[in-house]
Amino acid sequence: MALRNKSFQLLSEIATNGNHGENSSYFDGWKAYESDPFHPTENPQGVIQMGLAENPLCLDLVEDWILNNPKGSICTPEGVKWFKYIANFQDYHGLPEFRNALANLMSKVRGGRVRFDPDRIVMGGGATGANELIMFCLANRGDAFLVPSPYYPAFIRDLCWRTKAQLIPVECHSINNFKITREALEEAYNKAIDANINVKGLIITNPSNPLGTTMDTETLKSIVSFINEKNIHLVCDEIYAGTVFRGHCFVSVSEVMQELEHCNKDLIHIVYSLSKDLGIPGFRVGIVYSYNDEVVNKGRKMSSFGLVSTQSQYFLAALLSDDEFVERFLAESARRLAARHNQFTKGLEKVNITCLPSNAGLFVWMNLRGLLKEKTFEGEMMLWRVIINEVKLNVSPGSAFNCSEPGWYRVCFANMDDETVDVALKRIRAFVGKETGKPVELKRWKSNLRLSFSSRRFDENVMSPHMMSPHSPMPHSPLVRAT
Repeated sequence: MALRNKSFQLLSEIATNGNHGENSSYFDGWKAYESDPFHPTENPQGVIQMGLAENPLCLDLVEDWILNNPKGSICTPEGVKWFKYIANFQDYHGLPEFRNALANLMSKVRGGRVRFDPDRIVMGGGATGANELIMFCLANRGDAFLVPSPYYPAFIRDLCWRTKAQLIPVECHSINNFKITREALEEAYNKAIDANINVKGLIITNPSNPLGTTMDTETLKSIVSFINEKNIHLVCDEIYAGTVFRGHCFVSVSEVMQELEHCNKDLIHIVYSLSKDLGIPGFRVGIVYSYNDEVVNKGRKMSSFGLVSTQSQYFLAALLSDDEFVERFLAESARRLAARHNQFTKGLEKVNITCLPSNAGLFVWMNLRGLLKEKTFEGEMMLWRVIINEVKLNVSPGSAFNCSEPGWYRVCFANMDDETVDVALKRIRAFVGKETGKPVELKRWKSNLRLSFSSRRFDENVMSPHMMSPHSPMPHSPLVRAT
């Protein structure tokens, strides 16, 4: 203990304060998977990763494009002539071709109903870096942002760990499918003011992570009116904009702004990335698109800490400038996501498990309230421990997303192949007991069963290759990979 304390004295307060949010069930589930990853032949009883919102379903289309367009890379004989230029390019604004292509993609994802100015794009290291960048631009230490619950658990890390900002939940409930209401916003705002907390803005995710739902126009108009009246910022996380696979087209805050007569555009900022829509999180492409000139100006200065590599920019500029490919990719991605969503939810329905109706994202919000031994958050955690340890599925409990009601779980369905989905569904059916007509065996539940890996060290560099599943992501630190 003495050595530990001495070590902490040698490190910074930020490095050692524990406010990164990793000590939660959300990340514990990741660590359970990392210690025992599923493999269809070499470790068929391992933990299946259903806590990862990745989208590799259409990467074959990208691979085909690469083979047919060798000039899009500086690592081919056809494209190597650009190597010196790309290797030396250092403009913080980014390659003009890249920003133009990205602005065009953002417009296509929104059905062409709104145009985006390439000169308002500020780069970040993935959505994680973009989220932190906008916080550094907008918030001082101790300032707060309202965020409707349930919300992405790693927001604590992305938005607060190093910026010292804080989040104030806006409670939403299942009675109206967790829709954000003006009353809930007012209540959270007034409580913060009464507590002498400076509310600097509101953060929304649309489409929602973890709900997989999209906001309607009237809800967005209400939100924009709210932030205008309070004179606070609105940060719209739209990183799942291109994953809408059913129902009405995605409605962006950028569209709503055009319809409102009185709207202070300086208060509105969009976070976007290519990690979800294109399924390329490894490229670390995140951006802030701000309607505020000062935020764009100051954000560019801060972006030097999280630029996108010029090689990635060069490749993506070529890929995204191919309009025919982009349109085909978006259409096929929607089709495959819809098919996978249908495959998974229909499998759950066979054992009477329902999910919140959803039309976007890479996950479902699964309702297991009927299986809770106790209708409490402790009961939720009891069930979650069984799912992790006995069913061997890494799903994420609703309490990790700050959900106001126990019994909800986020389950990701797009990061694996069809065969692995079938294995997961078979495990769920066996657990629920519907295949044999037997009731759920609650007697196996152990209230004192604990899952905690907080003090355990994981070194992905020494993990055996045979333990890495081709149907799940390679194990990495959850602070790097979590989404």
